[in-house]
Amino acid sequence: MARRRWAHRRPQTTAAPQRLGAPGLAFLLVASASEHGAHAAQIDDADRCERFSLHFQSTLITQYHPDFSARYSGPNSMVPSEPAATAQVTTVFAAVKLWKGLDVVFNPELAGGSGLSQTLGVAAYPNGEVYRVGDPSPAFALARLFVRQTIGLGGAKVRVEPGPNQLADTVDSNRLTLYAGRLALPDVFDGNAYSHDPHTQFLGWGLMESAAWDYAADTHGYTWGVMADLTYDEWSARFGALLVGQYANEMPMEWRFWEAGSLDLEIEHRWQVRGRPGTMRVAAFMNEARMGDYEQALAQSPSHPDVTATRAPGRVKYGFVLSADQEIVPRALGLFTRLSWNDGHTESWSYTEVDRSLALGAVIDGHLWQRPDDDLGMAIVASGLSDSHRRYLAAGGLGFILGDGALDYGTEIVGEAYYKAQLTPNFAVSAVYQPVINPGYNRDRGPIQFFALRAHAAF
Repeated sequence: MARRRWAHRRPQTTAAPQRLGAPGLAFLLVASASEHGAHAAQIDDADRCERFSLHFQSTLITQYHPDFSARYSGPNSMVPSEPAATAQVTTVFAAVKLWKGLDVVFNPELAGGSGLSQTLGVAAYPNGEVYRVGDPSPAFALARLFVRQTIGLGGAKVRVEPGPNQLADTVDSNRLTLYAGRLALPDVFDGNAYSHDPHTQFLGWGLMESAAWDYAADTHGYTWGVMADLTYDEWSARFGALLVGQYANEMPMEWRFWEAGSLDLEIEHRWQVRGRPGTMRVAAFMNEARMGDYEQALAQSPSHPDVTATRAPGRVKYGFVLSADQEIVPRALGLFTRLSWNDGHTESWSYTEVDRSLALGAVIDGHLWQRPDDDLGMAIVASGLSDSHRRYLAAGGLGFILGDGALDYGTEIVGEAYYKAQLTPNFAVSAVYQPVINPGYNRDRGPIQFFALRAHAAF
């Protein structure tokens, strides 16, 4: 799974390059839009409240890896030799204000194409614009549909600038925001300033989110539920109660919320160091679902265990996330880090097969070379597994992302460097390079070098 955020978050390989079809046409329409169509809105001059907005984004990615060595391959391995793959996502961001403080947001989305190797073989998968589906044909889907109520709690008046899913308004600096409907958890949680949006920032799964945060979502990255975001001075507290899938990384959701679901809590602190903003977020999550257990699977079948055969209701996965970002040089350099962990006893359920993760990175602003809207990003993410998860894969077990048939375990390390060139106010092109050491935690395979070209249009 992958892809979310307002301008947001997944892949598979075909025997031949994919035709763009409807998605490609949609991308060309978006890319050719004039700057004057940046957004449709009606502003009430009396209260400076935007009543309606309409934004679009379209992202097209072609990704390729040269042949790499592999002592063996399994059902869920990255294929050592394959053609390039192309994927495209177009999103409409529509929002309307029913009355002061209450908005309705609607996001239809058109996605098509594929990623490499059917989104298999790398835990911190290198393309956040693709997801694990069986049919690469272009298809419409409902991304978001929610109501948002903002309740002022005093403090200074601050201006909310217009943007995707964001209506221009003037609100209290201290406020409570409530969400209900079809949502994406990363829209509100884990909002790292430098690494959060695969449309324009780092592309890989291990960088756009905290990789061991197995947050509630279907295959496309969305779910249903409620969230609350309380902001007071330099602090924020967030809470979410959301549905989980009936099965690991699949589309059907478990609507019996009294039997299964996800609880998420995050505390955020913001500061200024000599006028340079910084933020730290600490989060915890607990998922309950009809999950399998790795130890039980190994006990039942020491050779080629099947974790899905051990699924039982009431199983729990829990974990913690630490995320921070800091501007170092104004309009020039920012740093970020993410640290995440989950217990790793029950099977990976929603995001990817990572039980421990550490990410570090930097973004350099184009102001340094007179290209103020360009960015250069460099980062690395190291991922690991719990002992039981590791032994399960080594015995020939399969997860929904990994399974080489055997395993010579090593930490999976994914690097990423990208350059985003903002060619016009509405159109950017990025070149992305991602070396991967020990793909799928396996020292018998790789390393792999991924190259990608990303085009992004938005207005």
